[in-house]
Amino acid sequence: MKTTSQTRSRGKTITLWTLQILVAAAFIGAGSAKLASAPMMVQIFDHIGVGQWFRYVTGIVEVVGGIMVLIPRSAPFGGVLLATTMACAICVHLLRIGGNPAPAFVLLVLSAAIVWLRRDQLASLLSSTHSTSTSV
Repeated sequence: MKTTSQTRSRGKTITLWTLQILVAAAFIGAGSAKLASAPMMVQIFDHIGVGQWFRYVTGIVEVVGGIMVLIPRSAPFGGVLLATTMACAICVHLLRIGGNPAPAFVLLVLSAAIVWLRRDQLASLLSSTHSTSTSV
């Protein structure tokens, strides 16, 4: 018979992987559209006014972040990368291009949820990196 903590742990794992797969699909899809020069993406980045190089950088960041959230060791870092990207996207919507920032906000919350659910792993990775760098 399973204990409550085993059931909770299994439920958390299923929820986390479902979330990571959904976030990865959204970002890999959006990043791929930017890299493929989808007309809507070209138009949006024209409106931003920084240049099309920024669309390519953003597309690469989104695809790489999407892949990172699928790799357990890098998932919390991918979540941080994507949450930061969406915070910037919200600012761009509000300050420069207008439109509805709600999709970026939802993706920010989902990316931040990955970071939160993997916070123990993130802390462990950061502390092991810190102790390695101080012992050298």
